[in-house]
Amino acid sequence: MPSSAKGPFNGINHVKIESIKKRMWEGSNMGLALEIARILLPVVIVGGIAIFVVMRMKHKYKKGTLGKKESKGTQNFLGSLIPLGMMIGCAVAVLLSMFFPIPLLSTIGLRSGIGLLFGYFAYEIYSKKGEVIGK
Repeated sequence: MPSSAKGPFNGINHVKIESIKKRMWEGSNMGLALEIARILLPVVIVGGIAIFVVMRMKHKYKKGTLGKKESKGTQNFLGSLIPLGMMIGCAVAVLLSMFFPIPLLSTIGLRSGIGLLFGYFAYEIYSKKGEVIGK
């Protein structure tokens, strides 16, 4: 084997090949489409969750079936379940971003939306428990 031919790549360094592949991927339309999807997907998911929760609460308000509790303390707790879910979602997002290599911004958005959904479900469950004042 001649001295100029070094292995299967004929003298081309493996690092150079990876660099070329990376530049080709970044320059392609597929890389751009994936980047746009990575940016828009959390917005679409959280937007869908928010629209679902708001429309359900609006429907319950018009129908007159929003949860009502007898004591003021339990009514305040019932009213704060949805925001509490969002705050817990944000806290989980920060903790996950500290321990895993996930971008903080998209994680906070997604976890807040998921917390909104869980807060709504907790609101639904808690409003049906115990004594409920009629319409």
